[in-house]
Amino acid sequence: MNAPRDESALTAAAAGMPAAPPLAPGIAWIGFRTLLYKESLRFWKVSFQTIAAPVLTGVLYLLVFGHVLDTHVEPFAGVRYTAFLIPGLVMMSILQNAFANSSSSLIQSKIMGNLVFLLLPPLSALQFFGAYVLASVLRGLAVGLGVFAVTVWFAPPGLAAPLWIPVFAVLGAALMGVLGLIAGIVSDKFDQLAAFQNFLILPLTFLSGVFYSVHGLPAFWQAFSHANPFFYMIDGFRFGFFAQSDISPWLSVSVVCAALGLASALALTMLRRGYKLRA
Repeated sequence: MNAPRDESALTAAAAGMPAAPPLAPGIAWIGFRTLLYKESLRFWKVSFQTIAAPVLTGVLYLLVFGHVLDTHVEPFAGVRYTAFLIPGLVMMSILQNAFANSSSSLIQSKIMGNLVFLLLPPLSALQFFGAYVLASVLRGLAVGLGVFAVTVWFAPPGLAAPLWIPVFAVLGAALMGVLGLIAGIVSDKFDQLAAFQNFLILPLTFLSGVFYSVHGLPAFWQAFSHANPFFYMIDGFRFGFFAQSDISPWLSVSVVCAALGLASALALTMLRRGYKLRA
């Protein structure tokens, strides 16, 4: 995505006019900070819908599944099912809301016709990318903290390896923010975006071990789970609470970082080329 200042410089050069001087580094990042503020304010102004509603959904999941399975299932040795479920619900809420933030914002800007006002300022592709992804991380973490604060009273899961918790929370939210940005770029209508959510994000989230340990699955479904990048985010996040997981957290963080790098490269390439953003 080329900045309009670059285009104006080329036009000026062709006309024999002096090009405008480059923006000072501090001034160049004003647009980034403004876009980040706009995207953060966008979900915060309707926090009853964007934060409170997902928290309520997480609590309902806990009440239903925890009440039914708490005395019948022990996913890890010495760990109650309700305690096991809480980190999964927290991470699921982080992932889904981080994706929803960037994807819904971009598709709304496309449909309402105000995307042009985001493309006119001298924002680089990296600044545009960073503002959307950071806002998605903020929303995902806000919802995750809300879900944890409400559900932790039912069965405190403990903090056996606490440093892993923010690592996977931030990486997972960032990855989903990037995927939401890609979905928003590719989609032209709400039903196309809904296809991403209903046929990709939702199934991968529910089949990632949120409600169960993959060790209890048949061999085929264990292999399927290991091919699902969402599994590594949730399994690594859960390790931070119990110091128990289905696979090593180091493998999980490696897979998540690799997926984040690939998705970021794809999103930045789309932005630099103006794919489905510039006519």
